[in-house]
Amino acid sequence: MKKIALWSFLNISPATILFAASGNPTNPASQMQLPGFAINFGSGVNLVDTIELMLFFTILTLAPAILILCTCFTRIVVVLSFLRQAIGVQNLPPNQLLIGLALFLSIFVMAPTGNDIYQKALLPFMNNQQSTTESLKTAEISLREFMFKYTREQDIQLFYDITGTSYPQTKEDVPTLTVVPAFIISELKTSFQMGLLLYIPFLILDMIIASVLMAMGMMMLPPVVISMPFKLLLFILVDGWQLVTGSILRSFGP
Repeated sequence: MKKIALWSFLNISPATILFAASGNPTNPASQMQLPGFAINFGSGVNLVDTIELMLFFTILTLAPAILILCTCFTRIVVVLSFLRQAIGVQNLPPNQLLIGLALFLSIFVMAPTGNDIYQKALLPFMNNQQSTTESLKTAEISLREFMFKYTREQDIQLFYDITGTSYPQTKEDVPTLTVVPAFIISELKTSFQMGLLLYIPFLILDMIIASVLMAMGMMMLPPVVISMPFKLLLFILVDGWQLVTGSILRSFGP
């Protein structure tokens, strides 16, 4: 049997290396012990451990999708994109800035859920009080509670109508594979409703400026060229970023 062991830093902290190079002894209690893992090939390999390792890397691969689809990130990034389109600036703020703002707003909104997952799932798992399966189920329960809070019942009913099955009596009987797409549909509808409300004042301003230009006979001048500064001025005067951010955060209120 061949065995390949991959150890993280070989359990040697940077402070240990520095003291070893200088010839001074180190305090073992102050060293940070980093865990390692081994991958075994051949006969006698524990198949369960191999499957758990594969599932671990699979979860890491799907982490961006989980962040986008199972949290408030979808609503926030769609509303911010609508805002940029309504103002008429195609590349300002840039995509990196919008996604970064949406990410940190998502962390702010998801902080109670994340703390609940940490206290009930991650911390007991790190203290060897729960198994991996139990911790994942506990984390799933906390995440399902957040999704159910902002998922419309008719969106869940849609998937049961398609499959021809009866609607369950309690939300605990609804599988997660049904909750996630229903939650995404609900978030998209909410974000489009908020985006439409953002569009209306800027659309009215465009119509007014276009009418004024038509009345003045300046039909060859694009209305967007004139309306852009006025839309930016309106957005600045009403402190638009604070209003939009506050509206997004309040939409996830209790």
